[in-house]
Amino acid sequence: MRRAREAAGRAAARVTGQALGPYQSAVVRIGFAATWLFFLLREFPHRAELYGPDGPWGWDLAERLIDTNHAFTVLMWSDSTLWFEIVYAVSVLASVGLLLGWRTRATSVLFMIGVLSLQNRSVFMGDGGDNVIHLMAIYLVLTRCAQVWSLDARRARTRGSATAGAAGPVLWGVLGAGFAFGAATGSFGHGWTAAFAAVWVVCGLWWLVDRYEPQGEGRAVLDVLANLLHNAGMLVIMAEVCLIYATAGWYKIQGSRWQDGTALYYPLGLDYFTPWPALSALLAGSGTLVMLLSYGTVAVQVAFPFTLFNRRIKNVLLALMMLEHAGIAVLLGLPFFSLAMIAADAVFLPTGFLVWLGVRVAVRRRAAEPETDAAAEPVPVSVPGPR
Repeated sequence: MRRAREAAGRAAARVTGQALGPYQSAVVRIGFAATWLFFLLREFPHRAELYGPDGPWGWDLAERLIDTNHAFTVLMWSDSTLWFEIVYAVSVLASVGLLLGWRTRATSVLFMIGVLSLQNRSVFMGDGGDNVIHLMAIYLVLTRCAQVWSLDARRARTRGSATAGAAGPVLWGVLGAGFAFGAATGSFGHGWTAAFAAVWVVCGLWWLVDRYEPQGEGRAVLDVLANLLHNAGMLVIMAEVCLIYATAGWYKIQGSRWQDGTALYYPLGLDYFTPWPALSALLAGSGTLVMLLSYGTVAVQVAFPFTLFNRRIKNVLLALMMLEHAGIAVLLGLPFFSLAMIAADAVFLPTGFLVWLGVRVAVRRRAAEPETDAAAEPVPVSVPGPR
């Protein structure tokens, strides 16, 4: 019992004392922000047909559906084209801000608002990758995903605090005005109103404490709260990835085409999923290769959650799954689905590999810029986190 209590105490101290997996959370942040940004830019000429006033899912249909499912979207505040363009532009800017890690707490909230608003406006326009982005946009708000590889981390080193400067208060002031308008007009449900109010108040307290009492007890309490939320968010992201693969694998097992090893053959013959017809025909022409890929896909997806107890096997299967999604992007023409899944898989990347990658990037950058000032980002040596 004594050893159990000591182990529990050490675990509690670690969970509350630090935000685990800083590099993994940074990669997840960068991956999902980049995926959504590239999607918005690619579909920019078709934005009105996908999510705006020119789409087949018109305003009346969207209004009726949202009245039923109570989904969150600020696009239903107005049916004007100008409002749609503003929301779309803010979504693009929020994606850029989150990608760079600039004022990450505020931009993560804006990123979530943009993702939910566009996707919930036209729910039938998405696929599995959009569902993953939808969920991860919510989870990222809980995490401290800008501890490394971000402009916030650079500001904390050069100016002593990530909250330094006037841009943060201005941004949160604008967000606060938007939250107040949504609450006053009844555009938010009670749950979203409470959530936004809590985020705004806590972030305001954080700014005050960080500015006037950075070494006091209040900052220590807020750090513990932030670490708990971050670690809980990372745990939920990991569980979500395992759930996705487990359910996908077990549902495949029940399908007769997956059981006889021919499932991959059929999408390779559809025009919609053949961006490279010659390559698809070459692959479909080998029955052995189709069978091995079909069975291998099921085996990897079903086995992955159980490999988390063995680091080496987990890393091998993680690499196989990332290669699988890269193959889906090329062979089936689903790049954004694949990017979303690879970004989600990144939460399981080993810390040692990410630290090595960060060192290599820093070395190459400094080699290209020999006259770097003394305040440049130091090369990370080690960092605690899940492996």
